[in-house]
Amino acid sequence: MPNSLPVTTHHDPGHVHFDPADDHGLFGPARTSFDIRYIVAAIRSNVWLIAAIIAAALAIALVATLLQTPRYTAASTIQINDQTGRVMGAQEDNGDVNESNNWDTDRFLKTQTEILKSRGLALRVAQSMKLVGNPVFNQAQGVPETAPGMSAEAQRNLAVGLLRGGLQIELPRDSRIVSIQFESTDPQLAAQVANAYAGEFIQSNLQRKFDSSAYARTFLSQQLDEAKIKLEASERALNAYSRDAGLIRTQSSDTGGDSKAEIGNGGSVTTSSLLQLNAAANEATARRIQAEERWRAVSSVALLSSSEVISNSAVSTLISQRAQVKAALDEDRARHLEDYPSVRARQSELAALDSQIQAAAGNVRNAVRGEYQSALAAERQLIAQVGKLKNETLGEQDKNVQYGLLSREAETNRQLYDGLLERYKTLNAVAGVSLSNVNVIDKAEPPGGPSSPNLFKNLLMGLILGVGLAALTVFAKDQFDDSIRVPEDVEAKLGLPLLGVIPRTHAGEPREALADPKSPMSEAYNSLRGSLLYSTTEGLPRVMLVTSAQPAEGKTTSSQAIAAGFARMGKRVLLIDADLRRPSLHRRMGLDNERGLSTLLTSHEPLVKAVVPSGQDNLTFLLAGPVPPSPTELLSTARIEEILEESASHFDIVIVDSPPILGLADSPLMAALVDGVIFVVEADRSRRGSLKTSLRRLRAMRPVLLGAVLTKFDPLKAGNRYSEYYGYEYYQYSSDQKDKA
Repeated sequence: MPNSLPVTTHHDPGHVHFDPADDHGLFGPARTSFDIRYIVAAIRSNVWLIAAIIAAALAIALVATLLQTPRYTAASTIQINDQTGRVMGAQEDNGDVNESNNWDTDRFLKTQTEILKSRGLALRVAQSMKLVGNPVFNQAQGVPETAPGMSAEAQRNLAVGLLRGGLQIELPRDSRIVSIQFESTDPQLAAQVANAYAGEFIQSNLQRKFDSSAYARTFLSQQLDEAKIKLEASERALNAYSRDAGLIRTQSSDTGGDSKAEIGNGGSVTTSSLLQLNAAANEATARRIQAEERWRAVSSVALLSSSEVISNSAVSTLISQRAQVKAALDEDRARHLEDYPSVRARQSELAALDSQIQAAAGNVRNAVRGEYQSALAAERQLIAQVGKLKNETLGEQDKNVQYGLLSREAETNRQLYDGLLERYKTLNAVAGVSLSNVNVIDKAEPPGGPSSPNLFKNLLMGLILGVGLAALTVFAKDQFDDSIRVPEDVEAKLGLPLLGVIPRTHAGEPREALADPKSPMSEAYNSLRGSLLYSTTEGLPRVMLVTSAQPAEGKTTSSQAIAAGFARMGKRVLLIDADLRRPSLHRRMGLDNERGLSTLLTSHEPLVKAVVPSGQDNLTFLLAGPVPPSPTELLSTARIEEILEESASHFDIVIVDSPPILGLADSPLMAALVDGVIFVVEADRSRRGSLKTSLRRLRAMRPVLLGAVLTKFDPLKAGNRYSEYYGYEYYQYSSDQKDKA
């Protein structure tokens, strides 16, 4: 199996070492894909924990359901339209018609639902049903009793809060049907409150419409009073003038009451005979009177108070400019003193505009006076032409003119008053009789069964929460647990290439399984040997160290199996027992441990004096030797490097069986001296962080990590059945003739 870790060459061409800068993380890259088989394996390995969490969640949901008080939900449905009509309405009164688009309609309906949820409507319902301070209502909503000294305001707030808390408004999409739902422990009360909400909502809408028309009625009433006063004053003035002038006017059937026609058809004989000339004189008089009235209006008031002057375009333009300058001057005065240059400039500009306004206003007044004088001269010329007529005719004419003015003024005031009076009567008649835009579709009925608690819903929620909590628990357990359960975990959790998988022996000792070349364990170590042949770019490393995080992970067995495998290939192999604290190779092989690695470390004897034959061709042992008082100090000297170099010069392959890493410094020290490190990991062993700690210490020495060997792997275990390696050991050598395949 090729090495997936980056390596860099050492000073020795055959030596490579690990570069931590190129690592994907301290413990390898995380799983980047959705591995369903790994998830299923995690579920199978934690099935009892998951079942316990889900069962606990379901039990809690069941107990909570049984302890809850049954609550009932009653619902009334109403239809809300965005157009209303009137029982009595004029054609021009279309203020209630609302032609809007869909967006405005949705906004209108949402506004109505918010009104249904409002505190004001809840207060109307509480007052109409007398729920304020009602102990029956409070108990039905979960309030056992109120404090004796609770104020009226607090009781109102409590009732409103309980109503709004039990209310639920539902407006389906693309619908005008609104469902008003109320929840209570009393089904009768729930139905009554839901119906009361619908009724009070309709009444509140009508009340708002009535209140909005009150402003219009008040305004019309004020205008009607003013028109009445003007009408009375004009009629009194007309009657007084008729009495003073001695005029008795009768309406002619031919003229239809027109004032000018009545004047032309007066009772004077001279009027009929001098109709044409008199008409011309009357027109001149009318022009003179109009000019005279204008002149009087201009001359009787201040120059700039006359409407004739103000309405002049030149004067109005100058006044507008003066207002702008005056505003600028006020702004400057607010920020500066009177002697400030800009203030003085504004004052000068204002004085110039005042002078221009006075001049323009004077011109307007002179023009009016000129028109008056011209009209007066024309009138005098016509009067001179009709001077032979009787003075009574002219006097009667003057009286008729004044009478016509007063009559028309009275008629205008009468028409205005009649119009306002008719409008006021109509508004009073139609006020408060608008058709409601809310219709009740279904009244609420007492529900036949409780709406909550819902056992199925609660159990479903408990199941969902239980599954979620179980998933989080398994995920957290998997994240904090660095145990290696399946071969896929080696690369996923450790970031090391998998060199081989050694199965667990179900019967007998591992030594017996290794003695059988056809056993699954022998086949697994043969596969491991093949992976080591191509573990580096230069091929098989000459000096390899076998270590593990903790004791009893199969490190010594793996060292012997690897050494024996290469020896069978014809290579000269030296197996060194470097565990100077708890040596075990001599006990396994039944050899004397009087001389060994510790002897060479404390002396300069040659290697050949300490090695012993193994009984297998091409395989030699270097035992640990007597246990020294301080193994770490011995392994820290340069002597260990000399021993390894001497071993590499005499043998083709050197296998170093080192002590565990956790808690000891021996293996990390020797890992930096060898050409490759084989990390042995026991499958499904509880770690609690020991594996991560061991790898951290090992990688700190920048060794050449060839990969990991997973030992004691049981493919028949439930959690391992979804591994790619499940079932590999079932293709074995046949012991009889039954299997011909």
